Amino acid sequence: MKKRVTLTFPRRTIQMPVTYRLAKDFNVAANIIRAQVAPNQVGKVVVELSGDIDQLDAALDWLRSQDVGVSLANREILIDEDSCVHCGLCTGVCPTEALTLDPKTFMLNFTRSRCIVCEQCVPTCPVEAISTNF
Repeated sequence: MKKRVTLTFPRRTIQMPVTYRLAKDFNVAANIIRAQVAPNQVGKVVVELSGDIDQLDAALDWLRSQDVGVSLANREILIDEDSCVHCGLCTGVCPTEALTLDPKTFMLNFTRSRCIVCEQCVPTCPVEAISTNF
């Protein structure tokens, strides 16, 4: 099973080897999607966790016990078909190729199942046709 979560680290826990502990203690793989971490500051990491459901739940409970804020990421990318001009700029920044241009029609294709909601496409769109829901 996979879960996408946002982890918020208080200043005192920023040095904790989280991905190591998740793998070693809970057999949970962590794919870091986005991270903003700096010494003496609150850190935020968006991560996709993979593993057995019971191990995932135990890992999330452990993170909470370490005063790490855990929130499930339920956001998704939204594309306004009426605004999109199919320029393809978003396809160049999409790390999973969830956004592609059809080679025959040059129309934008969005494969939601491949999207990791990294949001790199959002600021790239010149007509602001891409957004996230909250």
